[in-house]
Amino acid sequence: QVQLVESGGGLVQAGGSLRLSCAASGRTFSSYTMAWYRQAPEKERELVANITSDGRTNYADSVQGRSTISRDNAWNRVSLQMNSLKPDDTAVYYCKTRAYGRDFWGRGTQVTVFE
Repeated sequence: QVQLVESGGGLVQAGGSLRLSCAASGRTFSSYTMAWYRQAPEKERELVANITSDGRTNYADSVQGRSTISRDNAWNRVSLQMNSLKPDDTAVYYCKTRAYGRDFWGRGTQVTVFE
């Protein structure tokens, strides 16, 4: 089993920054691709960014250039630095990975961006 626990969400003014963190259990964390998703009210859950076991990254167009995903395999942690936040970034942000043939999700952390 894999457990994912997100932290770092909050209320921030447009133009500000937040750093989300996801702590993962599991002895083989370094082998997993890790991802951040988000879901805004009445919208589908969407991929924000992911990072492979060898550090390759991928970003949604909506956050490209404003966000950086990183991982620390020594601490079983993946982070998402988000800058120049916009009201459209308001959503619940989820950490996700796939292991043992299934997807694992955290419970999410709320990010609210106000003008």
